[in-house]
Amino acid sequence: QVQLVESGGGLVQAGGSLRLSCAASGTIFSINAMAWYRQAPGKQRELVATLTSGGSTNYADSVKGRFTISRDNAKNTAYLQMNSLKPEDTAVYYCNADVQVSRWFGSRDYWGQGTQVTVSS
Repeated sequence: QVQLVESGGGLVQAGGSLRLSCAASGTIFSINAMAWYRQAPGKQRELVATLTSGGSTNYADSVKGRFTISRDNAKNTAYLQMNSLKPEDTAVYYCNADVQVSRWFGSRDYWGQGTQVTVSS
């Protein structure tokens, strides 16, 4: 069983910064890609940023230059540094990880429960 726990959300004024964390725990053989998604009220969940085990990153156009995804492999933890926040960044942010629990099995996606980020104007 694998659990992903996000933290670091909160209320911040426009132009401010927040750093989200996603800690993976449980039976983990390896973690491939890790990603952050977000879902604003009344909207579909959207991809914010991805980071592969090889270090390749990908960002949504709306956050390029403002958000940075990183990971600490020793801690099985991913981070999302969010700078120059805008009211339109307000959403529940979800962590996603492609995890292999054993060398004998393939990997599958796991999700955290989400952390609320609210940016006031």
